Amino acid sequence: MSGVDRLATSTEEDREAAVSAAAGAVRRGDLVVIPTDTVYGIAADAFSHDAVRRLLQAKGRGRDMPPPVLVSAATTLDALAEGVPPWARTLVEEFWPGPLTLVCRQQGSLMWDLGETRGTVAVRMPDDEVALAVLERTGPLAVSSANLTGRPAATDADQAEEMLGDAVAVIVDAGTSPGGEASTIVDVTVPQGRVLRLGALSLEQLNAAIEEHGVVLEDLG
Repeated sequence: MSGVDRLATSTEEDREAAVSAAAGAVRRGDLVVIPTDTVYGIAADAFSHDAVRRLLQAKGRGRDMPPPVLVSAATTLDALAEGVPPWARTLVEEFWPGPLTLVCRQQGSLMWDLGETRGTVAVRMPDDEVALAVLERTGPLAVSSANLTGRPAATDADQAEEMLGDAVAVIVDAGTSPGGEASTIVDVTVPQGRVLRLGALSLEQLNAAIEEHGVVLEDLG
């Protein structure tokens, strides 16, 4: 087994210790595994070039597959993205926190390197108390599903440790992921939007939420 620090969240005291350990590791530039409302994620400080590089290496990914960024509040979206259309803000109001990732134009002033993003950033606010508690202490995190590329995403800490234990400093074990299905990804950089990946949210759910805007999303995944 790996020498990773694995911490449970069974009690309030356990959860506080786990959140504190994960946040501390992130601030030191380490990688951590945290639970989310969809699947477990491997996380790094989004503004640490080295940590993001090591996250991609751990998963066996290249810079052509940049990780999404998780935030603890919907208001953070405007610090990371620009030109977010009104219909996309309606999606945020309806489905954040939750399994919806928005690909936006990133703020030009951001001093980070997530990979070959082509000026975009994928942002999500997870509906998970532990993940949000970590994010509140660290700020935006680059987070990708906790798995080696080509293998199923981890839905519990055992799977995450088996695949990524040697690459991370802390694993927060909150049991089995309640969702188990990846988020739905919507590109909001084009006027009518487009669905890049269907996941936990269906096309029908998305379109029902933005009907008033006259925008009809299509699945291009």
